Amino acid sequence: MSKKRVLVVGGTGYLGQHLLKRLSEIQSTNPHDVSFTYHSNPPPQPLLKAIPQALAFHVDLRTGHGFDAISQAFGQPHVVVNCAALSVPRTCEMDPTAAMSINVPSALVKWLSSFTENNTLLIHLSTDQELEVMGNGLTEFEVKSFYKEDDETVPVNVYGRSKVEGEQFISANCSNFAILRSSIIFGPQTVSPVPKSLPIQWMDSVLSKGDKMEFFHDEFRCPVYVKDVVTVILTLTDKWISEGKQMQLLLNIGGPDRVSRAQMAEVDRGVKSPADISMDISKLIQSTRNFSHSFQRWCQIDARS
Repeated sequence: MSKKRVLVVGGTGYLGQHLLKRLSEIQSTNPHDVSFTYHSNPPPQPLLKAIPQALAFHVDLRTGHGFDAISQAFGQPHVVVNCAALSVPRTCEMDPTAAMSINVPSALVKWLSSFTENNTLLIHLSTDQELEVMGNGLTEFEVKSFYKEDDETVPVNVYGRSKVEGEQFISANCSNFAILRSSIIFGPQTVSPVPKSLPIQWMDSVLSKGDKMEFFHDEFRCPVYVKDVVTVILTLTDKWISEGKQMQLLLNIGGPDRVSRAQMAEVDRGVKSPADISMDISKLIQSTRNFSHSFQRWCQIDARS
């Protein structure tokens, strides 16, 4: 049987690099044909060296330029993981047009719909930045905690609005998808360091310099470890490849703890941010129990690495 094809859109970013590295590490036990896209800069040599079997393609998500080259050289992927986004809230505020054109993956979805057979799973990374809403019985100065997937979304910034529209576009135009609404992702630096500030690394830098900083104690998140996000992605990938049952999932992907920005040592980025977007991840836990064999297998593989 031929190997299944996995395409990582935005493979040079933080999550994309961690996912590609994991796919490379498991080639001996669970081989896949792997490719990834990049846009701003050519793939760095350390990353290419770490994933020598992967094909790299230059793609512009705003226009769709580059997808035809993937069709010709790689073929229709069985799984597409969309890690690409304009994800810095301040940048999105400055250029909302770019935020909408990139974070609403219309060109990607159009390309997938061009294939004759509808046998591609789209795993799309979304955000918790769209979750601040008023709870029943709360005043205008209060917000709720531990959001569920079916809570109303009322984003407070351009980044959140663009990701909401992305979710809605996928739900309306795809028949086989899993949208992962991620909290702040933290973990080790990538093979090729990314320019975006990372929570743990930034905190270590500030503390090591002895700089005086102010941290919010009334903004709450459920930070999630990057390798846990990778495990969820690989579990969904394995489920689709092994069972072939289409899915339409929206899952909160957060860690087990609700912590404040002060506890995270996270600083204000100069743009309005939701006060409390802690997540209820019971649906994620239940979903992984429903295909626990695959999930446990990936956890065991990751523990051995």
